[in-house]
Amino acid sequence: MKEGQQHRREWYGNVVSNKMNKTVVVAVERSVIHPIYKKVLRRVTKLKAHDEGNVCKVGDRVQLSETRPISKDKHWRVVRVMVKGQPEK
Repeated sequence: MKEGQQHRREWYGNVVSNKMNKTVVVAVERSVIHPIYKKVLRRVTKLKAHDEGNVCKVGDRVQLSETRPISKDKHWRVVRVMVKGQPEK
């Protein structure tokens, strides 16, 4: 990395809502181990991400990158759509 450049976190998740203009809600899933019982737990975090071209659809698998705050809740942007979701019947 160049001097003065920061490493931005990248997360992967599934689009669960695209009702807003230029914004999608992405569910990011992670696994944590319970501190006492040592059982693997699944945790889901919902993030709002900026989608400039309104290209994301519900069910798409997307790559997110951390960015400057765009609004009160939006601190992520969609880098690319990795897998298109299945069309609804």
